[in-house]
Amino acid sequence: MREAHSLVRAKLSTTFQSLTVRNYRLFATGQLVKLIGVWMMFIAQDWLVLELSDDSATALGVVTALQFTPVLLLTLFSGRLADRYDKRLLLLIGNGAWSVLSVAMSILVLSGAVRLWHVFIFAALLGTANAVETPVRQAFVSELVGVRLLPNALSLSAATFNAARILGPAVAGVGIAVLDVGPVFTISAVSSLAPLLMLVQMRPAELHRQELPPIDERDAAKVTDGLRYVARRPDLVMPMALIMVIGMVLFNFQLTLAALAKTVFNTGAASFGLFTTALAVGALGGALASSGRRERPSAYVVVGSALAFGVLGTLVGFAPAYWLVTLLLVPTGFFMVYFAQASNQRIQLSVDPAYRGRVMALWVLVFLGTNPVSAPIIGLVAEKFGAGTSIWLGGLISVAASVVALAWQLRRTGGRIRLRLRPMPRLYVIHAGVS
Repeated sequence: MREAHSLVRAKLSTTFQSLTVRNYRLFATGQLVKLIGVWMMFIAQDWLVLELSDDSATALGVVTALQFTPVLLLTLFSGRLADRYDKRLLLLIGNGAWSVLSVAMSILVLSGAVRLWHVFIFAALLGTANAVETPVRQAFVSELVGVRLLPNALSLSAATFNAARILGPAVAGVGIAVLDVGPVFTISAVSSLAPLLMLVQMRPAELHRQELPPIDERDAAKVTDGLRYVARRPDLVMPMALIMVIGMVLFNFQLTLAALAKTVFNTGAASFGLFTTALAVGALGGALASSGRRERPSAYVVVGSALAFGVLGTLVGFAPAYWLVTLLLVPTGFFMVYFAQASNQRIQLSVDPAYRGRVMALWVLVFLGTNPVSAPIIGLVAEKFGAGTSIWLGGLISVAASVVALAWQLRRTGGRIRLRLRPMPRLYVIHAGVS
């Protein structure tokens, strides 16, 4: 019993090792509080759009596109800023702008004056603040903990995000049912102040940061240099390409699950929240499963998790019953985040620190910036052919993309796949070149 207790303690200390760093602990706390509010706002916003648009999945797609269009337009510029200026200061500016906009939106909804076009405008403005903040935040994690703890910190950041996805939708579903959407927007606005308070309390002297270049040399950090850096690295191109394709067709659960709950299963806000919570429970497990990683994940870990995610997404789309969808969303969420984290870690653990901001900006761009193109199309498919079709079609495309990526990786490295039947059936790769 004592030995088992010691093993559990050792596992927990390894899983949450980054939380021993004060600056990271403040960062994670602020992000958790804010993100719970953000997910509450997303649920309330989607429900509000459906109410204002007579259950239009196309309108949901337009809102999602407007949220992510600034990512498409501004993310690479934001990554350049992250490599030239103080990331903590940039995060204060980005989070401050988000808070101001959240308060304004909550006042509009509470007053009863909100119209669909108001939601569209605020989605675009909040997306602009997010486009500035997200690449900087991604690059800032390495300054909080250093390279040694970076894989653990990235996984815990994903765990924070997905813990918020569990709590936020659940609270939002109850809040909408009991209080209506206005108070939910207000709670979200108040929660957005948490990162600002935590950033102010950080100790800049304890950050693991490189010296910023002199003012007259900062123009040398060009966006095109970051693009050329990635283009010369096939090991970065593959996860970038895979996350771009799968991000376009299968990561749109914010849109597709809302449509699935309301138009296919005819459920209320609380049941929609259960869908999102089931996905987030699995996602939290995927994030924690990644937290023990200390080395750069192989290309086959990235491809294998992408393939599993695609298969499960396909099954979710074909599932005929509400309970079965809820059940399948748990492993789907696990591999969704396990794949995203493996891609992120494979990139971050091999990039030159001088290019980190621009490379992570490109990662955010290919992951999230494709939504302005894909979201309206997926919304239209959901409206014309059903929400389930939009999900299983994305799953099949993801499976195909994973198979192509696997074939490309095997050809590039000279690797071969073998099947071992004993003692247990297992696929493995014979390495004949670089990995």
